[in-house]
Amino acid sequence: MSNQYFTLPHIDPTIINLGPISPRWYGLMYLIGFIAAWWLAKKRLPRTQWNEQELGDLLFWGFLGVILGGRIGYVLFYQFDFFLQDPTYLFKIWTGGMSFHGGLLGVITAMWVFARKKRSHFLAVGDFVAPLVPIGLGAGRLGNFINAELWGRTTDVPWAIIFPNAGPMPRHPSQLYEFALEGVLLFTILWLFSRKSRPLGAISGLFLTGYGCFRFTVEYFREPDAQIGLYGGVISQGQILSTPMILGGIALLIWAYARHKKLETTTTTSRG
Repeated sequence: MSNQYFTLPHIDPTIINLGPISPRWYGLMYLIGFIAAWWLAKKRLPRTQWNEQELGDLLFWGFLGVILGGRIGYVLFYQFDFFLQDPTYLFKIWTGGMSFHGGLLGVITAMWVFARKKRSHFLAVGDFVAPLVPIGLGAGRLGNFINAELWGRTTDVPWAIIFPNAGPMPRHPSQLYEFALEGVLLFTILWLFSRKSRPLGAISGLFLTGYGCFRFTVEYFREPDAQIGLYGGVISQGQILSTPMILGGIALLIWAYARHKKLETTTTTSRG
């Protein structure tokens, strides 16, 4: 049976060994995502009140938030028992392990600090950043695929893949599902949506709703984390963490349009 399916060859996670400097595929994907986000952010900069220096500050702190929040979130959400046994595990980034939801919290913190410093509305910063995030998400999922990690559940679909270190059974290439949904499709939706003026918070709300729904869906095809499994045999940790995003995103969208309508009504009344 396994001969019918494509077998992913083992790819060394290190691109090239240069002694103390050994760039890895996953790091390269992060770099590509950051550069692409920087380029697109510069194209949208004229629509904001910030200059290039301020944009650089925002993206730098946002990138730092991704790294720190992603690592801390992974340890707390997925490896907390291991952390209790060995607290230094939090700093062993080279062992792998990043959480999107933790990274999101890190980025939100960075945006809040930036908004406070620049006296900008927090949601205005979020609306600017949201369309840039799927680029890094998509690049990161390609890094997961190259590293043959975070594979999917066993299946017999024609496009199933046999991953190194995942046993002989074919599996869903869930990393590619996430690349397509959380990366390409979510970016397309947000980029087109943000081309026109939208109520404050609407773009942020759409991002939270879109990512949450896509991640919740893909979790049905992704192999649950071995140390956690499925709660009640049904719900994964990723789905639990995505649920508040979906609910919060929908609430933010409703609030944004209700507020916009109220402001329009007030303006019309005052003019009358």
